[in-house]
Amino acid sequence: MSAQNGKDLLIKMDVSGAGQFETLAGLRASRIAFNAETVDVTSLESQGGWRELLAGAGVKSASLTGAGVFKDAQTDARAREVFFNAQMPDFQVVIPDFGTVEGPFQLTAIEYAGNHDGEATYELSLASAGALSFTAA
Repeated sequence: MSAQNGKDLLIKMDVSGAGQFETLAGLRASRIAFNAETVDVTSLESQGGWRELLAGAGVKSASLTGAGVFKDAQTDARAREVFFNAQMPDFQVVIPDFGTVEGPFQLTAIEYAGNHDGEATYELSLASAGALSFTAA
């Protein structure tokens, strides 16, 4: 795989509730992280004292973060609506040359900032809120 443009990692939100995904407006940086908790089943009988983990157990999760320039577009308004109404719509994360991750996320933080001599910016944090699917590129 060759190097990819960071701008091609997209976070898209279902803006209508009917599968109409649009890229969050004004994003300059985005990140997705996958996590899996482990279940330690080590005992006195564990060979050589090595830790043993229970396969298929634990909680899987994903988190999304994004930062960008405030543009007051349809997706900005939808993000505010999702946050203030505690909704958990589907999101898509397009990872270049890898695939698309899709599923429900909760918008856990939204921050706005601005300097007197610069643009208004925002930052978002999202946490997975159910099963995610993956479709290879």
